[in-house]
Amino acid sequence: MQRIALVVLILSSLMLVGCSGKFTSDVFVREDVDFEAITRLAVLPFQNNTADKFAHQRIRNVAITQLLASGMADVVDRGIVDSVLYEEVIDPTLPIDLINLKRLGQRLNVQAFLMGSVDMVAGKGSGSAYPQLALTLRLVETQSAAILWQSSGHWTSESLTGKIFGIAPTDSYHVNIELLNKMMRTLPTSR
Repeated sequence: MQRIALVVLILSSLMLVGCSGKFTSDVFVREDVDFEAITRLAVLPFQNNTADKFAHQRIRNVAITQLLASGMADVVDRGIVDSVLYEEVIDPTLPIDLINLKRLGQRLNVQAFLMGSVDMVAGKGSGSAYPQLALTLRLVETQSAAILWQSSGHWTSESLTGKIFGIAPTDSYHVNIELLNKMMRTLPTSR
């Protein structure tokens, strides 16, 4: 009876540890910054370094939601940001220079921008049975273009328990949420 209980305990522990997936990241936070001074920010269109045509748009939407949920600062509506980029004739697929960054900051009345890139998307249809996502996010000050915070992260739903017991991996949407949530937790909040 004790052996059965021990086996059940070990298997339960493996399932709890193995079902969550795997997260890796690197984070930079500028130490001489008063993050409380950032009360309003905008999320610029993300760069897409993948074959998934719409990955950057999906991830940007989830990032906006995560920022709003964190309470770090007020976030300018995506439609307003995109229309100002269009009015200023700024191509969001190209790097933004300091002059345009300052002008955007003034037009949108923000102290910082969240910028990012989708570096890898994998899952069913891409040769991997397990959804995976890799992102790089950075918070950039509008007047100096200084990087205040940057995080690069990777999340995969692949797990040891899933492989051993044939448990289906989580879907790509949950991988997006998990990765952004873990990355955003490293962002210093002012509220």
